[in-house]
Amino acid sequence: MSATDNAQNAPGGRLRHLISLSGLSKDLLRDIFADADSHKERSERTLAGQLFVNIFFENSTRTRAALEAAAKQLGADVVNLDQMTMSGEAKSESLEDTVRTVAAMGAAGIGLRHSEAGAATRAAKAADESGVAVINGGTGCESHPTQGLTDGYTLREIFGEDFSQLTVAIVGDILHSRVARSNAQMLKTMGAKNIRLIGPPDLCPPSLEKEFGAPVFANMDEGLQNADVVMLLRIQRERLQGEFRGASPENYCAAYGLTSARLSRLKSSAIVMHPGPINRGMEIEDAVADGEQSRILRQVKNGMAIRKAILSRLCAKQ
Repeated sequence: MSATDNAQNAPGGRLRHLISLSGLSKDLLRDIFADADSHKERSERTLAGQLFVNIFFENSTRTRAALEAAAKQLGADVVNLDQMTMSGEAKSESLEDTVRTVAAMGAAGIGLRHSEAGAATRAAKAADESGVAVINGGTGCESHPTQGLTDGYTLREIFGEDFSQLTVAIVGDILHSRVARSNAQMLKTMGAKNIRLIGPPDLCPPSLEKEFGAPVFANMDEGLQNADVVMLLRIQRERLQGEFRGASPENYCAAYGLTSARLSRLKSSAIVMHPGPINRGMEIEDAVADGEQSRILRQVKNGMAIRKAILSRLCAKQ
């Protein structure tokens, strides 16, 4: 078991933090999905009187807003420390000291986003001294577990508990994607056997086949053939640092965008997913993003239920 796995498990197998999906069992994922079902029906104010703090060292729209909204709907008071307002790192305060300071304020939980791999594990170790729970809202290129759970929950709603027959194509900047890594972990835990990685060689090199245990396709049309699910990834120009040589959104879309014409290569029952925000006209055509096979807004709705399930499980008083 890795240091990351150790950091998120309390004695007795109880989930202590949510750092990654690595090492989490299929039964636990199913339990979280069942909790999310309950929260879609009705949410108790399980965090009434508690404090939840988002510490985001990177810009975020959806994840931070979803954690904040979920915590508030559960009755918590929420404080956001984001990239625009946080001065701790500028003053050379360590991540660990920031976590300890927030814990000393009485926080029950911390949502963390950070550019460095391993940051959530470090935060969890610092938080263990106080009992505060850490929820990884995205770290480095390694992990985005709440998105992975959201996507797994969405698939389970549509296809049922058995993922073993699904063919899932993950498309885009696989190399830098924490969403791709968390989704691959989730899919394998849930029993999926046919995962495909699709993208330009700069962003989806053949070396990823060993890391993910999945075949790599440079040809979009070949990789999509008879897929049940297409998981598109946002092309994050701020992370690329020159590796991506696509000259324009139009060029990328022509080679790797999900167009109406390419939908015919999927199974007729196939669905389209995207964690957002969408680069329309680059990763996906408007007609596909807004079409009958799109489940993008459903992912957003399900993300709220999943985050409420996680917050209740980790932060509510036992």
